[in-house]
Amino acid sequence: MRQDYQAILAAPFGALGIAIGQDRLACIDFLPAGTATMLAHNRTAAAVCSALADYLRDPAAPLDLALAPAGTPFQQRVWQVLRAILPGHVLTYGELAQKVGSSPRAVAQACGANPVPLVIPCHRVVARHDLGGFMQGRTPDALAIKRWLLAHERSKPAAA
Repeated sequence: MRQDYQAILAAPFGALGIAIGQDRLACIDFLPAGTATMLAHNRTAAAVCSALADYLRDPAAPLDLALAPAGTPFQQRVWQVLRAILPGHVLTYGELAQKVGSSPRAVAQACGANPVPLVIPCHRVVARHDLGGFMQGRTPDALAIKRWLLAHERSKPAAA
């Protein structure tokens, strides 16, 4: 968890810490309920907060934001495929692994390393027989957040 946020946005499951780098979204952290909000410190953070607030109201709202996620070439490849999964839809780790020519364990680790969840929707990847993981368990309520996001998106699925 970072301390250098340019904004903190309230969310139904807690709060979202927004970090900007080079005028692009670099990181979104899930923060606990009760975390104080913080107004955006710059125009880029304000645009990110606006887009995320729109998404939290309407899962079909686009999250077309300029990104600067730090990651390996393999992680970047996985994250690119994740961005193509529409709201209301899911892939299994195995299906994602086939798309990138890798193993389910490797793609699960790339999903867990995703610094900009929601925009790169790693919550849309599930295990074959259950929910799978989320955020490598960095927060105690990670699976509750994943359940909320998937239910939110199922409430208004995007057109295929």
